[in-house]
Amino acid sequence: MKLSVICPIYNEEKHIASCLESILQQDFPKEEMEVLLVDGMSTDRTREIVQQYTEQYPFIFLLDNPKRIVPTGLNIGIRVAQGDVIIRLDAHAIYPDNYFSVLVDKLFALNADNVGGLCRTLPAKETPVCEAIAAALSSPFGMGDSHFRIGTNKEMQVDTVPFGCFRREVFDKIGYFDEELIRNQDDEFNGRIIKYGGHIYLIPSIVINYYGRDSIGKVAKMFYQYGLFKPLVNKKLGNPATVRQFFPPLFVVGLIGGLLLGFVHPIFCILYMVVLALYLFLAIYFSVKQFKNIKKVLLLIATFVTIHVSYGWGYLCGCVKLLLKRNLTAESNH
Repeated sequence: MKLSVICPIYNEEKHIASCLESILQQDFPKEEMEVLLVDGMSTDRTREIVQQYTEQYPFIFLLDNPKRIVPTGLNIGIRVAQGDVIIRLDAHAIYPDNYFSVLVDKLFALNADNVGGLCRTLPAKETPVCEAIAAALSSPFGMGDSHFRIGTNKEMQVDTVPFGCFRREVFDKIGYFDEELIRNQDDEFNGRIIKYGGHIYLIPSIVINYYGRDSIGKVAKMFYQYGLFKPLVNKKLGNPATVRQFFPPLFVVGLIGGLLLGFVHPIFCILYMVVLALYLFLAIYFSVKQFKNIKKVLLLIATFVTIHVSYGWGYLCGCVKLLLKRNLTAESNH
C-alpha cells in the first residue's frame, strides 16, 4: 500500500520547514509514501526552501498551482497521486510522529472514508494578541461544539475533521474538491462523504499543533470568508451540515435588528440590552477563565466578538450574493 501526502502551499516560508521536518519524523515507511507540495506560485522563499528538500529526499515533490487557491492545489495533487490512501496537510501545522501510521490504521480498522485528529491552536508569535487568537480558536464559546477544536476523549463520528486521511476510492466515487470554494472546501467535501453514506471519524489520540493567524484583522478576514462561502456549501449539499453555523448570523441580525426595534418600543430595547449583557457576560467568563492578565482578557473578548461578527456578517453577505447569483470566487479577495 502506498500513501500520498498532499499539501497546498502559498508564501509559507515561515512554516514550511517545520512542517516538512515533522513529515520527515513520521514513523510511516518512507519507501511507501510520496509527499506532494502544490505551490500557488509563491513570491517569498517557499519554493527555494522546498527545493532544498526535494533535492535531498526523492519522495518529496514540488508541483505548480497557477490558480493559487487551495481546492485547485488539492485536486492537482490528487490527480498526480499514486497512493491508495491520501492525506491532506496544511503547512501551518506540525504533525505528531505517528500521524500517518495511526490515521492509516484507523481508516481501515473503523472502515471509515476519512479520519483526522484534534487541532491544538498555538500562537503564531509570543504576543498577547496571538495568545488571545489561539485561545479563542480552542474555546467552546468561540467555536461552539466543533470537537476537533475544543477536544474530546473518545473516538467519534463527526461531520468534519482537519487535514484528513482518505481512501483514494472516495475521490473516484464522489469527485474531487469543489474549486468554486476558496474557503470551506473541506466542509463541503466531508458533507458529500456523509451524503453518499460515508463515515468520518475523529481520533483524539492524534493531536496536530496548528499555528493561528498573527493579527485580529487576519482572523476577521478568515472568518468572514468562512461565513461568505457557507451558504454556497449548504446549497451544494442540499442542506446545512450543522446547526452551530446559524448562531453567528442570528447574532448579527439580532445586533442590527434589535438596535432598530429599540426605537420602536422600549420592550425591544430592554430585550436587546439583556441579550447583549448575556453575551458579554459569557465572553468575559470564558476570557477570565483562560487568562488572569487584564490585557489578554480584553483581547480575547475582542477576538470572540471578531470571530462571531465576521462569520455572521460573511454568512449574511453570502446569502445575499447567492440570491443575486453573484460569483463569490470572483468577488472574494484571496
